[in-house]
Amino acid sequence: HEREHDREVSELAAKHAEEMEKLRAELKEEQRHLLDELQQQMAATHRAEQEQAQLQSQTLHSLELEALRLTLNNMHTSQLELTQSNLRKEKETALMELREMLNDKRAQEVAILQSRHQLEWERIKEQCLKEKEDL
Repeated sequence: HEREHDREVSELAAKHAEEMEKLRAELKEEQRHLLDELQQQMAATHRAEQEQAQLQSQTLHSLELEALRLTLNNMHTSQLELTQSNLRKEKETALMELREMLNDKRAQEVAILQSRHQLEWERIKEQCLKEKEDL
Protein backbone atom coordinates (compact mmCIF):
# COMPACT_ATOMS: atom_id res chain seq x y z
CA HIS A 1 0.00 0.00 0.00
CA GLU A 2 2.87 2.29 0.87
CA ARG A 3 4.63 1.55 -2.44
CA GLU A 4 1.46 2.27 -4.31
CA HIS A 5 1.14 5.49 -2.41
CA ASP A 6 4.76 6.41 -3.22
CA ARG A 7 4.15 5.53 -6.86
CA GLU A 8 1.03 7.72 -6.94
CA VAL A 9 2.93 10.54 -5.25
CA SER A 10 5.76 10.08 -7.79
CA GLU A 11 3.29 10.08 -10.64
CA LEU A 12 1.56 13.15 -9.23
CA ALA A 13 4.90 14.85 -8.70
CA ALA A 14 5.98 13.97 -12.26
CA LYS A 15 2.62 15.11 -13.59
CA HIS A 16 2.90 18.25 -11.51
CA ALA A 17 6.46 18.90 -12.75
CA GLU A 18 5.31 18.27 -16.32
CA GLU A 19 2.37 20.67 -15.92
CA MET A 20 4.65 23.22 -14.26
CA GLU A 21 7.10 22.92 -17.16
CA LYS A 22 4.21 23.27 -19.61
CA LEU A 23 2.90 26.32 -17.72
CA ARG A 24 6.41 27.84 -17.64
CA ALA A 25 6.72 27.32 -21.40
CA GLU A 26 3.29 28.89 -21.98
CA LEU A 27 4.17 31.75 -19.61
CA LYS A 28 7.49 32.25 -21.39
CA GLU A 29 5.71 32.26 -24.77
CA GLU A 30 3.11 34.72 -23.48
CA GLN A 31 5.86 36.93 -22.04
CA ARG A 32 7.73 36.84 -25.37
CA HIS A 33 4.49 37.66 -27.20
CA LEU A 34 3.70 40.55 -24.80
CA LEU A 35 7.28 41.81 -25.09
CA ASP A 36 7.03 41.77 -28.92
CA GLU A 37 3.73 43.65 -28.73
CA LEU A 38 5.23 46.18 -26.32
CA GLN A 39 8.28 46.66 -28.58
CA GLN A 40 5.99 47.16 -31.57
CA GLN A 41 3.88 49.67 -29.65
CA MET A 42 7.01 51.50 -28.49
CA ALA A 43 8.36 51.56 -32.05
CA ALA A 44 5.02 52.87 -33.34
CA THR A 45 4.93 55.52 -30.60
CA HIS A 46 8.51 56.50 -31.40
CA ARG A 47 7.68 56.79 -35.12
CA ALA A 48 4.60 58.89 -34.31
CA GLU A 49 6.64 61.15 -32.04
CA GLN A 50 9.31 61.50 -34.73
CA GLU A 51 6.67 62.34 -37.35
CA GLN A 52 5.08 64.87 -34.99
CA ALA A 53 8.47 66.45 -34.28
CA GLN A 54 9.26 66.54 -37.98
CA LEU A 55 5.85 68.10 -38.72
CA GLN A 56 6.40 70.72 -36.02
CA SER A 57 9.87 71.41 -37.40
CA GLN A 58 8.47 71.80 -40.93
CA THR A 59 5.69 74.06 -39.65
CA LEU A 60 8.19 76.18 -37.75
CA HIS A 61 10.44 76.29 -40.81
CA SER A 62 7.48 77.34 -42.98
CA LEU A 63 6.56 80.07 -40.51
CA GLU A 64 10.15 81.31 -40.42
CA LEU A 65 10.26 81.36 -44.22
CA GLU A 66 6.96 83.27 -44.37
CA ALA A 67 8.27 85.79 -41.81
CA LEU A 68 11.45 86.23 -43.85
CA ARG A 69 9.41 86.62 -47.05
CA LEU A 70 7.23 89.29 -45.44
CA THR A 71 10.26 91.12 -44.05
CA LEU A 72 11.97 91.02 -47.44
CA ASN A 73 8.77 92.20 -49.13
CA ASN A 74 8.51 95.13 -46.68
CA MET A 75 12.16 96.02 -47.22
CA HIS A 76 11.67 95.85 -50.99
CA THR A 77 8.58 98.08 -50.78
CA SER A 78 10.44 100.61 -48.63
CA GLN A 79 13.37 100.58 -51.04
CA LEU A 80 11.02 101.12 -54.00
CA GLU A 81 9.32 104.03 -52.24
CA LEU A 82 12.70 105.60 -51.42
CA THR A 83 13.86 105.13 -55.02
CA GLN A 84 10.63 106.69 -56.34
CA SER A 85 11.06 109.65 -54.00
CA ASN A 86 14.68 110.12 -55.10
CA LEU A 87 13.72 109.87 -58.77
CA ARG A 88 10.91 112.40 -58.27
CA LYS A 89 13.35 114.85 -56.62
CA GLU A 90 15.91 114.32 -59.41
CA LYS A 91 13.19 114.88 -62.02
CA GLU A 92 12.04 118.10 -60.33
CA THR A 93 15.64 119.33 -60.10
CA ALA A 94 16.30 118.47 -63.75
CA LEU A 95 13.08 120.22 -64.81
CA MET A 96 14.02 123.35 -62.85
CA GLU A 97 17.50 123.37 -64.40
CA LEU A 98 16.01 122.89 -67.87
CA ARG A 99 13.48 125.69 -67.25
CA GLU A 100 16.28 128.03 -66.14
CA MET A 101 18.39 127.05 -69.15
CA LEU A 102 15.45 127.65 -71.53
CA ASN A 103 14.70 131.01 -69.88
CA ASP A 104 18.36 132.04 -70.29
CA LYS A 105 18.36 130.92 -73.91
CA ARG A 106 15.10 132.80 -74.55
CA ALA A 107 16.52 135.92 -72.92
CA GLN A 108 19.62 135.64 -75.17
CA GLU A 109 17.46 135.15 -78.26
CA VAL A 110 15.27 138.14 -77.29
CA ALA A 111 18.40 140.26 -76.81
CA ILE A 112 19.77 139.13 -80.19
CA LEU A 113 16.42 139.82 -81.88
CA GLN A 114 16.19 143.26 -80.24
CA SER A 115 19.71 144.01 -81.37
CA ARG A 116 18.91 142.90 -84.95
CA HIS A 117 15.66 144.84 -84.81
CA GLN A 118 17.54 147.95 -83.67
CA LEU A 119 20.14 147.51 -86.42
CA GLU A 120 17.42 146.92 -88.99
CA TRP A 121 15.54 149.96 -87.69
CA GLU A 122 18.61 152.13 -87.97
CA ARG A 123 19.36 150.80 -91.47
CA ILE A 124 15.79 151.52 -92.61
CA LYS A 125 15.94 154.93 -90.95
CA GLU A 126 19.18 155.76 -92.74
CA GLN A 127 17.75 154.44 -95.99
CA CYS A 128 14.68 156.64 -95.51
CA LEU A 129 16.85 159.67 -94.83
CA LYS A 130 18.98 158.92 -97.85
CA GLU A 131 15.88 158.55 -100.02
CA LYS A 132 14.57 161.87 -98.63
CA GLU A 133 17.83 163.57 -99.50
CA ASP A 134 17.75 162.04 -102.94
CA LEU A 135 14.25 163.34 -103.46
